[in-house]
Amino acid sequence: MHAYTLAGVAVPVTAALYGLNGMVRRRTALRHRRALDRWAAVLADPYQAAVGRWWPNDAVQAAAARLVLDGLVTVNHRGNLSPAPAATDPARSPGHPLPEALLAALLRRSAPATLGSIVLRDAQFGTALREFLKARPELLSVDEPAGPTGPGLYLVLAEMLFCVFGLMSLQPDGDAEWTAAWAAWTGVIAQIIWFPVYGRTRGAGWKGDAGAAAAAHHGTPHPALQALDARDPEALRRLRVSRLRTRRGRNRGRPRRRAPAESGAPLSSG
Repeated sequence: MHAYTLAGVAVPVTAALYGLNGMVRRRTALRHRRALDRWAAVLADPYQAAVGRWWPNDAVQAAAARLVLDGLVTVNHRGNLSPAPAATDPARSPGHPLPEALLAALLRRSAPATLGSIVLRDAQFGTALREFLKARPELLSVDEPAGPTGPGLYLVLAEMLFCVFGLMSLQPDGDAEWTAAWAAWTGVIAQIIWFPVYGRTRGAGWKGDAGAAAAAHHGTPHPALQALDARDPEALRRLRVSRLRTRRGRNRGRPRRRAPAESGAPLSSG
């Protein structure tokens, strides 16, 4: 087989493969930027960043801490939450959907309630919490660009085998043919190197988004939790107790009903 033929096959194929690397690299960089932009949007909202943490530091606990800090809610030693008089003042709105939903849940009740009971049983708060979660960007849903398909991969491997067998049986004659043979060998070697390079170009195993996820889930607690811990550690402890208590109170947050007098009750003697 002629050296010029092998060089005419190996060199263009190598150029095409590395050109594909350049295109995929741009797509990968865009994908990484989008993933990090989504995490930036989450981290900009500390309540979203607290979603998915273990409950002592999660978004609901942070919302309760914010209401206590703002003087809109009080918590007693049993973990019962009660709206403060300022809770009905429109000018004292918490300013975030999650604390607002929690405050609205407390205002709907006629008696103090625990945080655990609200999370478990308040349907309207549950709806608001689900809507809040839906607003969270999809963080890890950006797939890696597809790798070489089966037919394309087989064509590249067939081309490499064709060039290798041709070069092994080649007997160049003259400087020009030797140059063509070396160009073909260089192309084949570059094609072998291309496979791991292409994997890195695709961002296979990229941990940037996973690292951001870990930072969000296991990073510093929500600012409201930190502030309450510094100002009133006892209130923070009571909020944790409140989250653990899920049993309803005797009146279950509804108006108490006085039991009707029994018709056959004896009259007291005068």
